[in-house]
Amino acid sequence: MDFEYSQKTKDLMERVSAFMDAHVYPNEHVFEQQVAEGDRWQPTRIVEEVKQKAKEAGLWNLFLPESELGAGLTNLEYAPLCEIMGRVAWAPEVFNCSAPDTGNMEVLARYGTEEQKKQWLVPLLAGEIRSCFAMTEPEVASSDATNIESSIRREGDEYVINGRKWWSSGANDPRCKVFIFMGKTDPNNPNRHAQQSMIIVPRDVKGVTILRHLPVFGYDDAPHGHGEVLFENVRVPVSNMLLGEGRGFEIAQGRLGPGRIHHCMRLIGLAERAFEKMCQRAKARTAFGRPIALHGVTAERIAEARIMIDQCRFLVLNAADKMDRYGNKVAAKEIAMIKVAAPNMACKVIDWAIQVHGGGGVSNDFGLAYAYAGARTLRLADGPDEVHRNAIAKMELKRIQ
Repeated sequence: MDFEYSQKTKDLMERVSAFMDAHVYPNEHVFEQQVAEGDRWQPTRIVEEVKQKAKEAGLWNLFLPESELGAGLTNLEYAPLCEIMGRVAWAPEVFNCSAPDTGNMEVLARYGTEEQKKQWLVPLLAGEIRSCFAMTEPEVASSDATNIESSIRREGDEYVINGRKWWSSGANDPRCKVFIFMGKTDPNNPNRHAQQSMIIVPRDVKGVTILRHLPVFGYDDAPHGHGEVLFENVRVPVSNMLLGEGRGFEIAQGRLGPGRIHHCMRLIGLAERAFEKMCQRAKARTAFGRPIALHGVTAERIAEARIMIDQCRFLVLNAADKMDRYGNKVAAKEIAMIKVAAPNMACKVIDWAIQVHGGGGVSNDFGLAYAYAGARTLRLADGPDEVHRNAIAKMELKRIQ
């Protein structure tokens, strides 16, 4: 592939970077202050204001490849834009490019009926509501999604839904108006990958209870958060089924491919930001008679971090290019590789940045502790390292006779 970005991509990179300089970086502390004021679970004024500016600037729904709904960018074109957004945790939302909404919008755009799109996709694309993806369960190892025990049972013109989900990102957000729920419609089907279905569940329907929010390494991620949710005899119309019974895994694969690569793109931006902070701190502080940057171990880590970030970026661009050329299924190995490589790289680079900052690195003053918590969590989200490593190994063993 040609690693040179197209002129279209370069222009968008310049516009997104300029927008971040003007409206996001200067407001990082404003965001933190507003979250700390009053009810932490209410949307912040600053994000809503900046979202409107991004929409007016035409920097909206950049993730969605469908040109009639989104920007019409390929994965390769979107990758560097997603990286820039990933430098600040809340930045993707201001461009309407944040998880889990991006994945849910792709599901509705690809697999939803016209009525489903009208009711849920249109307001999501407009940034008027938010959504949640309910798959992971506390009672089973959800890294093997065939273990899911939640039930979706048909009764006449309705489906009755029962189950307990957790790590349901965005469930605590008052703007969350809809869940995409994964459960079993046919638990006895001999094909374990045809037992599951996905269905749309409105947030305000009877029987949906948010039990608690789940902190990540002590961070509650308000006002977005991650929830444990009980679905108890929830009834929705048959028309809420997505694509058809037994097609949940098919939808999941279509959803998770782009979702995984988006996480990796953002992680590169996160690592770049940590790297910059590490270099700035190393040059500004003196220890044992000379700048920290001149100590051999620090110089070695700076060099190694630069190598690791660039290696990972090229892996991500290669996966994006393969997805664009041949589809997500053909690019499965490349997607799995970056899903292992990017979080581990980010964890290492952020850890080195923390070391250079000393005690300040583990405080909330520099954003590094929070960045580390996010990167470490992504070694589990969308499939843990072990699952992806096993998948890579199987593909390689099959390839080599």
